[in-house]
Amino acid sequence: MDFHPAYPVLTRRLLLRPVTAADVQAVVAYRSIPEVCRFVPFEPMDRETVLAKLSGPWATAAITAEGDSLLFGVELAEIGQVIGDITLFFRSAEHRTGEIGWVFHPDRSGCGYATEAAHAVLHLAFDEMQLHRVVARVDSRNDPSLRLCRRLGMREEAHLIENEWFKGAWGDEIDFAMLEAEWARQHAEGSGLPGPLFAALPRPDR
Repeated sequence: MDFHPAYPVLTRRLLLRPVTAADVQAVVAYRSIPEVCRFVPFEPMDRETVLAKLSGPWATAAITAEGDSLLFGVELAEIGQVIGDITLFFRSAEHRTGEIGWVFHPDRSGCGYATEAAHAVLHLAFDEMQLHRVVARVDSRNDPSLRLCRRLGMREEAHLIENEWFKGAWGDEIDFAMLEAEWARQHAEGSGLPGPLFAALPRPDR
């Protein structure tokens, strides 16, 4: 595997790209909110934590081996600011399996940005990385993410009951998945998702 995305990945309204030091304030603005972090596997982050991530796991710009991951900052083109991020994990080389996860600023909910960005990352996973299967693991109480998985056309495969002691309580996990054949069929039939996802969109002036 040697996957180097051509940055920025452009959609109708968004630019997906690596997060940089210039984005720290924007990232802290949503990753520091307790409610945003309630159902995800990290605690609220301050500036120092985000800076440490930038020089650590978020510094990867390519996937070359099993276990690698890419974090895409999701920039809203009209304002030139990161409003969320999506991570693509390469889970298995043998089985060509990936996993997707996301976090967005709650002030930007209800506009379809998360759907648009996640759909673009699925394009990368299936059409460029040629993965066979992509999964998403969601806390059963995380209604926005459950709805997002369904909007993307992912299938609910399992509901794991109290499978994990998570942030002070037993939590249920709902697992979603999509296969490459399902992805191809979805696009052959027309998905109704935002598009064209890779339209020519100039980077806004800073």
